[in-house]
This record gives sequence, structure tokens and C-alpha cells, in this order.
Amino acid sequence: MVFRFLILSDEVDDFKREIQIDSEATFLDLHNAILDSVGYTKDQMASFFVCDDDWGKRTEITLVEMDTSSDVDSYVMEDTRLDELLEDEHQKLLYVFDYMTDRAFFMELREIIPNKDLDKAVCTKSKGVPPAQQMSLDEFDNKLASSSSSSDLDADFYGDSEYNPDELDLDGYEGLNDGPLSNPYDD
Repeated sequence: MVFRFLILSDEVDDFKREIQIDSEATFLDLHNAILDSVGYTKDQMASFFVCDDDWGKRTEITLVEMDTSSDVDSYVMEDTRLDELLEDEHQKLLYVFDYMTDRAFFMELREIIPNKDLDKAVCTKSKGVPPAQQMSLDEFDNKLASSSSSSDLDADFYGDSEYNPDELDLDGYEGLNDGPLSNPYDD
């Protein structure tokens, strides 16, 4: 099976990525595919969160083992296959790529494609320039100070107030390709 993920940012209006990856790949494979698709370095901490329909964080999958003493199940990207935690289309995830400021990409499992498999992940659609991988704490503090009110923060406090998380539910892929991309099934 192949999973097709849509990735959006609340910081950059026209940023979108679509990644197709085998369902038996690990979260580390997906992590590396995301970093490759946006040109980020692979030397920063990151986590995936499997979310509920309202973006509430449920299960965390970390890059490295974080807490072995907890009674809560611990998942590490390298050891956790995608199909262990994801089984439904439209499953929502957060990919936190900047731990210091808790900045993340919004992800949705857009489609499960049966009877197909991939040797490696493929970025099948790419649009827009990704946000900077890291934001200094001073820059983050300035963004917080310039937001409407630090006591009235919501899901878009560090990004664009025009961002609509429901955009993941839209099928508007027009103009998503910035150039020709290979079909991962052409073999």
C-alpha cells in the first residue's frame, strides 16, 4: 500500500508538498522525505504527532528515544512503521520541525493506494517556498509581541492569520506542480 500525504504550513500561504511513501516505511523515512522536499538540514530534533480531527496531539513519534521511564507507550521514528499508527484516510498529523518554537507542518493522509508499493518516498507535488527551518527566539518573541494579544493566542499565532486548517480538506491542487515530476509507478 502507498500513503499519499498533503503537507501545509500556516506560515507560508502558497506552500504545499505532497509525498507518497510505502505504508510499511518508517516514520524516519517520512521525516527524511519531508526534509528533502523542503531542503532542511537533518541535524535538528523533530517529532510527529498523530492528531485527532481537531488537531489535538495524541501519539508522539520522536526522532530519538526521549523517556524510557514513562508508563505511556514511546515511539521512535526509526522503529515505528507508518502502518502501525495510521490506518484511515484523512488522518491528521503534525510534524514539529522547530522544537524551540514549536513550529510545525500540518499533514493529512489524503489517500491510501492499495495494491501499490514504493521502494522509497517520492515528493510528487511541490509548490511554494517553505518557512525557514529555524527561527531565533528573538524573532519568535517579536512575532508573539506583534500578534493581536499574547493572552489570546490560537493555532495560527506564529503564522498567517489567513491560514485555514480546513484547507487540508480542500481538493484544490491547481497549480501545485512547479515542474514535471516523475510518476513513482513508472517502471
